[in-house]
Amino acid sequence: MISAIREVQAPLLAVILLAACATKLYRVLRVRSVWQVLGATALFPPKLRRPATMALCMTELFLGISLIVTAGQAGVGGWATGVRLATACLFLVGMCALAEMRERRPDLGCGCFGDFSSKPPGMRSIARAGLLTAATVASVGVPPLELPSPGGAALGFGIVLAELLVLAFMSPEVGEALQRLGYSAPCELRSFPAYRARSCLRRSRAWRRYSAVLVSDSPADMWRELCWWYAVYPAHDAGQDCAVVFAVEVKPHRPAIRAVMVPRSADEQQGLGQPAGELLPAPQPAEPEPVQLPGPMPSATL
Repeated sequence: MISAIREVQAPLLAVILLAACATKLYRVLRVRSVWQVLGATALFPPKLRRPATMALCMTELFLGISLIVTAGQAGVGGWATGVRLATACLFLVGMCALAEMRERRPDLGCGCFGDFSSKPPGMRSIARAGLLTAATVASVGVPPLELPSPGGAALGFGIVLAELLVLAFMSPEVGEALQRLGYSAPCELRSFPAYRARSCLRRSRAWRRYSAVLVSDSPADMWRELCWWYAVYPAHDAGQDCAVVFAVEVKPHRPAIRAVMVPRSADEQQGLGQPAGELLPAPQPAEPEPVQLPGPMPSATL
């Protein structure tokens, strides 16, 4: 029983590492910025956060593939032991980073699985990292995997299922995933930051259509109204100053994007309606109208 538990750890840990790397890469490709997947690397100095995030993702990818390769006959010897000890060190460092993050940066998510790890790390996340560390250490010295017998396959499947259930109980990301699948917030209440709206805009056909006339890549003004983000960019077309107004729908996937070019009036070009130095005359208060008091009341006749 114990040997069967040790044998399934390497493939299971490989799947977890590759899933963590894939969710991080998906978020980077979607928002076009490494800064949005910092997670625990936010503890590093600002200059080291980006390379630390990239190094973490590449380490997860390398270790995940190496665990799969060394699980078979190719992993006999010190190479398999080194890979599994390195994986154990990664999970141990992650557990310490989550504990430190819980004390120093409780406002940030751990970023372990991309968008699904947006909640601040709690004791469950720390305990999960510790469990993965123990599972990796238990896999050291396991002989190469072979095709199991029919009874051994059922036992291995049951062990994997039980461990996945334990990990699911200790993972807040599962609740976040189920909530996203079963509930869709109204667009008025949906979280859609401005940087995501700009990122979607840069990849749109409307941006490519008007990019040649834009004066600046940064919007002069940007605001949100209910289900739309609006961005105003200064432009110059046919010798005249104008502005291009983009509207980005608040939608997580493939938002609708609208654009229109509007001319700028003379008041907008000068910034004020009056030239510098000229002031409008102050309005004069109106003269009060005289109030007529009523005459003496006639005396009552008894």
